Amino acid sequence: MDMKAAQLHSWQLDVKQAWGVQRELARQVRRWDDFTGPRYIAGVDVSVKRESGVAIGVVVVLRYPELETVEVKAARGQLDFPYIPGLLSFREIPLLLEACAALETVPDLILVDGQGILHPRRLGLAAHLGLVLDRPTIGCAKSLLCGQVEALDEAVGSYREVIDDGEVIGAALRTRLRVKPVYVSIGHRVSLESAMDWVLKCCRGYRLPEPTRQAHLAANDFRKKAEVTYAIQGLVKKVEIK
Repeated sequence: MDMKAAQLHSWQLDVKQAWGVQRELARQVRRWDDFTGPRYIAGVDVSVKRESGVAIGVVVVLRYPELETVEVKAARGQLDFPYIPGLLSFREIPLLLEACAALETVPDLILVDGQGILHPRRLGLAAHLGLVLDRPTIGCAKSLLCGQVEALDEAVGSYREVIDDGEVIGAALRTRLRVKPVYVSIGHRVSLESAMDWVLKCCRGYRLPEPTRQAHLAANDFRKKAEVTYAIQGLVKKVEIK
């Protein structure tokens, strides 16, 4: 098995076309559990040098339940799609697909530092990536993109549903005492209940679950090194994180 990406649409789109793609693909998201207990869980993140638009997309694969890093892949390239709130996936997914294509270990579940269906058109980065890769994905974002949510209790594991236009689109979830919650949502092939459960299972004393936390650290670290060391765009390289 490998990480083949489906050609669901062109990546050369203007804003209105991208909105249309989101509305169409949102109908294809599976909002129920369609996977078995994962042995390998991946986290993905992108680190961007704002001035140049050059970015590093990283995927980190961890073995569950140990949450030990098995493999890290990174892709470096220019982000061609402009930064527009709500259209982040069109900017970042092509780079993440490069990194995922280089994996030798195929993850059973992917945690994304971004939104799933907690999105105005119900297709954030996690949902979009899940559809393209046809892999179970979970959105675990640090901020609320849309919707309303009530205040949470302080206990770890407490949550409140995020409601938008009468629809439950995600949940604010407390993963650590005395810190802000994360915003969890369905990406693809995962229910909201399971998404929250897996985020909590992957937390190891930090606000963020280990797969996305490690991906974030690796992306930032590799971007800093790449700015000094590499001049070739589109590089795909295995990165050892110690």
